[in-house]
Amino acid sequence: MAKKLVISPHIDDEILGCGGILDSHTVVLHCGIEDRSTTSAEARLGEIQRAREFLGFQMKLLRKNVVNSYYVPDLIPDFEKAINEHKPEVVYIPHPSYNQDHVATYEAALVALRPHDLNHFVKKVLIYEQPHVFLWDNTHNINDSFKPNYFVNIDVERKIKAYQMLESQIRSFRGTEILRNMASLRGYQSNQQYAEAYRILRWVE
Repeated sequence: MAKKLVISPHIDDEILGCGGILDSHTVVLHCGIEDRSTTSAEARLGEIQRAREFLGFQMKLLRKNVVNSYYVPDLIPDFEKAINEHKPEVVYIPHPSYNQDHVATYEAALVALRPHDLNHFVKKVLIYEQPHVFLWDNTHNINDSFKPNYFVNIDVERKIKAYQMLESQIRSFRGTEILRNMASLRGYQSNQQYAEAYRILRWVE
């Protein structure tokens, strides 16, 4: 059984949002992967395998989903299967940003994590943020923006080193400097040097 399950819409979301907590007790479920004009799917798999070996987590890739066109009813049974198989103590899901795949992943996870007599009940569900969530609040509603209420002290250099292994994904608006700056800001909020921020969706002791 894994203590932690991270549901990641794409390869790189897991490190951008949860890189500080990824370890040998974690399973990452990637929802899809695609070939790009600049990088093939197989090259990206090679990148995440190097990061996985460095951080120590386990991973599973759902290759049937079409990136940028995720369909909620298709995601739900795969999420339920992963939850029932690994029986995690904590599940991490992405904030529903302007990215349509993140919205679909979030909505499907809400269904898969509902109290249900046939499904494993996950006591702790956390929403993770990413640079694009921080830079552009798609809700334009101060009452609905990402408001963290759970903070984890992290080794930011370890997170950045892992992210640098995803060479094809590093760009100016989600480069290593913003990861360090966000971790510093969340650290100030939680009286730590560096931290990752999460929003509690459910917490049962």
